[in-house]
Amino acid sequence: MSEENAMEKAIKETSILEEYSINWTQKLGAGISGPVRVCVKKSTQERFALKILLDRPKARNEVRLHMMCATHPNIVEIIEVFANSVQFPHESSPRARLLIVMEMMEGGELFHRISQHRHFTEKQASQVTKQIALALQHCHSLNIAHRDLKPENLLFKDNSLDAPVKLCDFGFAKVDQGDLMTPQFTPYYVAPQSCDLWSLGVIIYVMLCGYPPFYSKHHSRTIPKDMRRKIMTGSFEFPEEEWSQISEMAKDVVRKLLKVKPEERLTIEGVLDHPWLNSTEALDNVLPSAQLMMDKAVVAGIQQAHAEQLANMRIQDLKVSLKPLHSVNNPILRKRKLLGTKPKDSVYIQDRENGAEDSNVALEKLRDVIAQCILPQAGKGENEDEKLNEVVQEAWKYNRECKLLRDTLQSFSWNGRGFTDKVDRLKLAEIVKQVIEEQTASHEPQ
Repeated sequence: MSEENAMEKAIKETSILEEYSINWTQKLGAGISGPVRVCVKKSTQERFALKILLDRPKARNEVRLHMMCATHPNIVEIIEVFANSVQFPHESSPRARLLIVMEMMEGGELFHRISQHRHFTEKQASQVTKQIALALQHCHSLNIAHRDLKPENLLFKDNSLDAPVKLCDFGFAKVDQGDLMTPQFTPYYVAPQSCDLWSLGVIIYVMLCGYPPFYSKHHSRTIPKDMRRKIMTGSFEFPEEEWSQISEMAKDVVRKLLKVKPEERLTIEGVLDHPWLNSTEALDNVLPSAQLMMDKAVVAGIQQAHAEQLANMRIQDLKVSLKPLHSVNNPILRKRKLLGTKPKDSVYIQDRENGAEDSNVALEKLRDVIAQCILPQAGKGENEDEKLNEVVQEAWKYNRECKLLRDTLQSFSWNGRGFTDKVDRLKLAEIVKQVIEEQTASHEPQ
């Protein structure tokens, strides 16, 4: 593709240290791919944000999609990208990495910014929503779904009152090529962009009242056990205490975005055309959200709930990821063909069937890891950590040729039998999902 060629040409292979000083200790935030640091351009002393990724095809794809979208004023700009070998203190040797220099967003994350406003109004919430929607419209016009639209990925340029809000982190972005439209698995095609629209509905709801939809009536700081059921059935309310002063227009846009069936949700054009985003009314009612968001524990609970549901939505894609048997082209199958494996009773079984069976088992073992991370289940006499160790061991046994999985387990302090440090299960699930996508992509005919 021309975009890929343009991106490859744009990536510099000279050392980033020739042009930038890097502050290795100051971290601006930690995305799924790792922390974002501060760097300073030597020639101008201007500060930038630096994101560092292991140089893999998936990381290059993230950079490519971000570059494609970054021409929009509501999307964080990429300044330049370096491909360098970098060795961190805990590593025995340097590793190939991409170093992405981005504009610095001094104004902070969306919810932190709202908490700083003593008088955050409905009109301001509407204006922020419009900017987020414009960023999404730009992505969707390029057939790109962001798929990680959450408050931590919405940043303000600076601390001024009219600072623009910008979308960042394209680590889960995906080009919608209709490749999930597999009639034997799904009755209709659901565009990955629908995930962005659901997420926008949640963000609007939280901006207006200070807590997420689908919480129990007495919203607590922990995620209630019935939250999953409420999301599946679209059960949410507008409690009178916080919502009595909020306009019907605002409630209407939330209702139309939080539809259970993705195909019934507003399109991004529908959002931008909605009266709430184009109202000439003052809408100067002060929202209760700023006060609630001053409590960091409340914000952390909101963010956790939202991130988990986004992870679940992305993981649902796995249901349609298997390729037809005749097109499978993977390392296990090639190895079997080379070895000419045959069973003890001397009856040959077609390589294609053996390879497909092993391939399916390998993918199932990876799915078991995701399931254990998101919905931990332990048998009698087991604890959840032991069960996670067990399913990861099984996944590793069937996927030893996968470099991404090996790197992932190493980064999570895996010693071959178990994890030696506490595991961020949601993060592990997300990366194992990437492993499955990479494995599935390698099955496609070359």
